[in-house]
Amino acid sequence: MITILNWIALLIALVTSVGLLLHRDWRWGIGLLATQYLSIFWLVQTHWPVSMAAAKLVTGWMACAVLGIAQLNTNPAEETEASWPQGRLFRLFTAGIIMATTFALSLRASGWLGLSLPIAWGSLLLVGMGLLQLGISAQPFRVILGLLTVLAGFEILYAAVESSILVAALLSAVNLGLALIGAYFLNMPQEEKP
Repeated sequence: MITILNWIALLIALVTSVGLLLHRDWRWGIGLLATQYLSIFWLVQTHWPVSMAAAKLVTGWMACAVLGIAQLNTNPAEETEASWPQGRLFRLFTAGIIMATTFALSLRASGWLGLSLPIAWGSLLLVGMGLLQLGISAQPFRVILGLLTVLAGFEILYAAVESSILVAALLSAVNLGLALIGAYFLNMPQEEKP
């Protein structure tokens, strides 16, 4: 039963990370990130006590709330990406490459680290999708979403190796710090171009 729930959590992480790449509306981004933290909670609680994993979930939702409130105060005009390429087809294609690559890596990593395949693949998938998000976007909101996704993937992998309460608290502080920095950059006045 636990293995089936791990696969469901992996599927949720996959859908939400691809959704973060495809949807440009900030409301969808916040909702998908909050849902992604549910799957992170489940994958982390297989190695940590439920109370520590619940703290991870609450921290993630607090980061989503901070980003949502900061996004409410920004200009509602939709910014266009200045990077190439911009199409959804390209984003889906690169997401497929990341999925295949992380699956191949997770087969090896699960044996090296003694993890189950859904946990190893989920962590590597989130790191890969977060790095992809960082690589194709220059908007502060998208960059913070990418950083939080990379950090979430790292936390899943690290939770399987270490179960220290201090490390969990430091990782939660980093999550909240990233959200606060993102809120600052979202509300920072932009320079006007001549």
